[in-house]
Amino acid sequence: MILTLTHFLVLGAILFAISVIGIFLNRKNIIVLLMAIELMLLAVNMNFIAFSHYLGDAGGQVFVFFILTVAAAESAIGLAILVVMFRNMDTINVEDLDTLKG
Repeated sequence: MILTLTHFLVLGAILFAISVIGIFLNRKNIIVLLMAIELMLLAVNMNFIAFSHYLGDAGGQVFVFFILTVAAAESAIGLAILVVMFRNMDTINVEDLDTLKG
């Protein structure tokens, strides 16, 4: 069986849908929200790589490296904010973030 562009696009759409469902179903735990956002970025990256391979252009693969760099920085900053929030409030509930309003 040969994998075509459609197979990769369907897999990317399934991963994207799982991440959207994860965001809407779980609005209490910030760690799960960060993981759902990362899964969403990986689904988009899969589509970039599939189109890049299908079109024979390396531009999409180079763009994926930039997205992964931004995703790594976003994860590091998000986890740092999470650690500070847990130290100050002893909780990681998203509902408790309204106390951070200035």
